[in-house]
Amino acid sequence: MYRQTTDYPIPEHATLVGRVWLPEVNGPAPVMLKDNKLYDLSSIAATSSMLLELEQPARQIQRATNLPCIGNLENILQNSFYQQQDPNLPYLLAPCDLQAVKASGVTFVASMLERVIEERAAGDLTQAAFFRSELNAIIGDDLSKIEPGSEQAEKIKQVLQQKQAWSQYLEVGIGPDAEIFSKAQPMSAVGFGAQVGIHPCSNWNNPEPEIVLAVNSRGEILGASLGNDVNLRDVEGRSALLLGKAKDNNGACSIGPFIRLFDQDFSLQDISRADIHLNIQGDDDFQLKGISSMSKISRSPESLVQQTIGPNHQYPDGLMLFLGTMFAPAQDRGEAGKGFTHQLGDKVSIATPLLGTLVNWVNHSDKIPQWQFGTTALMRNLAKRQLL
Repeated sequence: MYRQTTDYPIPEHATLVGRVWLPEVNGPAPVMLKDNKLYDLSSIAATSSMLLELEQPARQIQRATNLPCIGNLENILQNSFYQQQDPNLPYLLAPCDLQAVKASGVTFVASMLERVIEERAAGDLTQAAFFRSELNAIIGDDLSKIEPGSEQAEKIKQVLQQKQAWSQYLEVGIGPDAEIFSKAQPMSAVGFGAQVGIHPCSNWNNPEPEIVLAVNSRGEILGASLGNDVNLRDVEGRSALLLGKAKDNNGACSIGPFIRLFDQDFSLQDISRADIHLNIQGDDDFQLKGISSMSKISRSPESLVQQTIGPNHQYPDGLMLFLGTMFAPAQDRGEAGKGFTHQLGDKVSIATPLLGTLVNWVNHSDKIPQWQFGTTALMRNLAKRQLL
């Protein structure tokens, strides 16, 4: 049944948790998937954040019994597609709630070079092809074997500075410090089947297919999900100080369909070998396929988590951490040399056999449903349901 709505079904033995909107209580519930059905975990933990704070959450979930059944997975998946959603029936939400949503930038050489191109083109997509050719002539593929922060990286930096080709993106790409930024506010990420938002001011933008780690307040990496870090290339290209405008807009972050918890069959080592597949299908019959291979990441997931949470920065509700992408679309969509940009109505599918498929559609951020159910609304709803 799951194959009808996704490119990759989630393995039956996976320990999967998510969140579902329950119309009868006008609020969300954490859920687990078992035998093709979703079960309410509210009696174990009222929120996704609380669930990941449990000791060995995967084991506790696997042992749970007598949980209320919310419904069949296929029915809830179908009702999660925004075009056919019945608000009186359950549908999927992003699998996180109170966690901070953070993102790692410039963690792959391919995307790092595209960020440099955006900067040198000052956000003008008509200049991208010229600067891409210029940069490749100077750098080539030398950076793919460089360990960030190493002595060799410092020598490369000196050479590029002499050629006036150094960039703040190269600094975080091969320098000692990773780029970690706030992608979205807690509770604002959209889930499977929803629309993602492009700010209407943008004319050059793209999806970013990524693995998203689920990390608790103790810095323990407990599982992973799929994510789309929607990016406005023209806005960020004009100035890196516009990163917030380029990254954090209504619906510009999707996560899902579930968090797969680490257990006896799934570990961070599996994530380090994962390939994330992207498929974009437009109403104009345009199709683009891409792949992001975690084996080519320049910084390990563990190191990115260590640079995010620790003695210098705490997250008492945990965090979701996007790991970055090597996908950088240069395929022309229309006029030669102008590369790719989204059009309204694009269907974006992000998939890997380990985690299933995350499906969303593209619209302007002011045309999709406004984010209104925040932390205060959640606390009031849980209190009313006597779950706090």
